Amino acid sequence: MAARLRHNILANFLGKGWSALMSLAFIPLYIKFLGIEAYGIIGIFTSLVAIFSLFDMGMGATLNRETARLSAQPDGAQRIRDLARTLELIYWLLAGLIAVVVFFMAPLISGFWIKPQALSVVTITDAFAFMGLAIAFQFPFSLYAGGMAGLQKHVSLNLLTATMATLRFGGAAMVLWLVEPTILAFFSWQILVGALQSFMAAMLLWRRLPKSECAARFNGALLRQVWRFAAGVTGISILGVVLAQMDKIVLSKLLTLEMFGYYSLASVVASGLYVIISPVFTAIFPRFSQLIAHRDEEDVKQLYHQSAQLLSVLLLPIAWVLAAFSREILLLWTADPIVADKAHALVSLLVIGTAINGLIHVPYALQLGYGWTRFGLYQNLVSILLLPPLLIVMTKWYGPEGAAITWIALNVGYLLIGQQIMHSRFLRGEKWRWYISDVFSPFMGVFLMASAISWWDSWDVREHIKGSLIWMLVLYGLLLLTAVLFAPHIRKQLSGIMKYLIGKPHAS
Repeated sequence: MAARLRHNILANFLGKGWSALMSLAFIPLYIKFLGIEAYGIIGIFTSLVAIFSLFDMGMGATLNRETARLSAQPDGAQRIRDLARTLELIYWLLAGLIAVVVFFMAPLISGFWIKPQALSVVTITDAFAFMGLAIAFQFPFSLYAGGMAGLQKHVSLNLLTATMATLRFGGAAMVLWLVEPTILAFFSWQILVGALQSFMAAMLLWRRLPKSECAARFNGALLRQVWRFAAGVTGISILGVVLAQMDKIVLSKLLTLEMFGYYSLASVVASGLYVIISPVFTAIFPRFSQLIAHRDEEDVKQLYHQSAQLLSVLLLPIAWVLAAFSREILLLWTADPIVADKAHALVSLLVIGTAINGLIHVPYALQLGYGWTRFGLYQNLVSILLLPPLLIVMTKWYGPEGAAITWIALNVGYLLIGQQIMHSRFLRGEKWRWYISDVFSPFMGVFLMASAISWWDSWDVREHIKGSLIWMLVLYGLLLLTAVLFAPHIRKQLSGIMKYLIGKPHAS
């Protein structure tokens, strides 16, 4: 794996890892200051951010791909700048539309959809109005982030992301503590930080775009050149977001706001796995685009298997620990036995589904690198037809745990069926190598080590919470080491690095 790509992946890990740490660290304080019902409103806010990301219409991914492709061409500077300006103007118009839509939706949602017990309808309506502005100001950041990623400026992007996450989550806790412990104060702070983040990202992108003699301008002709890719990504994004948020949409109607708060909390913990998934995806997608543009098929194969094994090695051990010790982790994190009891099963199930979803991100990056969006669109369309009735039935039969089980089933289908179809078009001879060497082998390593430790272990960690944290860290280290040993590419690279480090002093 090239040094620059490793550098970018490391920067993404540090930036997204810190951001995820900030988002998780202050949740117990939000619940303490606001109560679980108000935290349910924050859970809805998180879902709406994802839903309104559909307004992106593939523009962020398009700017990512085009900057990666054109930045290597001597005559591409003007096209990149014009495309960035064109998409930027559209983005800010859509941001204004988002604010208006949420404002008019607020009375409908607060009065007819959710089921509050302690919060008043007036308070919830005002919170949704503030929420619309927060989403609108936060929305353009994804465009600027896509451009920065395409230019391989991952360090600057992640430094900004980590800084803004600290302000967003830590600052919100300070506002609730020192100013006013209300949901309106929380969203007022989100408006301020969202605006600052988007404007800072815009400044960074425009400073790092290739220079050209002419000023950047709106160019509708560029939209006609990239519309097929953007439309395909839009379709995938629309259906993907609906799929990802379908459980929350259904449960916000079927459950009380209190129970929905517990489900939202479990979703936040499970989504923490994207701290591992997203950095790898963000780094390899533009690299795939460059290699495919230069027709370097052998390098594409090598990058495909290396990145797939890396993701398996990093993802599977932490997913197993989170799923197996969900109650202990929640108790250590929130110091609330009620929260731990009511949410731990949801955490375990959602973590399993999210881990499976993470494994298919490298094949998805490959599809986007080739510009093939049709399959993802059809796959999500079929899933969205099947998912709503399954969610409703499973939720009515088994409660929120039924929705989590449905999430697992959906991703198992992607893994076992979707990848068969994808490999029939691209890297045809690499399918079984991906299944066996890249996914199954690291999984079996983790499974065998975890099974051996479970058979050997007789220490009741539930009786020793502080001790269990140490045990979880030790266990994670053992599982990670085992996953490395069962991943041929990663094992070979680490062996080479160790030989280099050991032999370096003798070379001098």
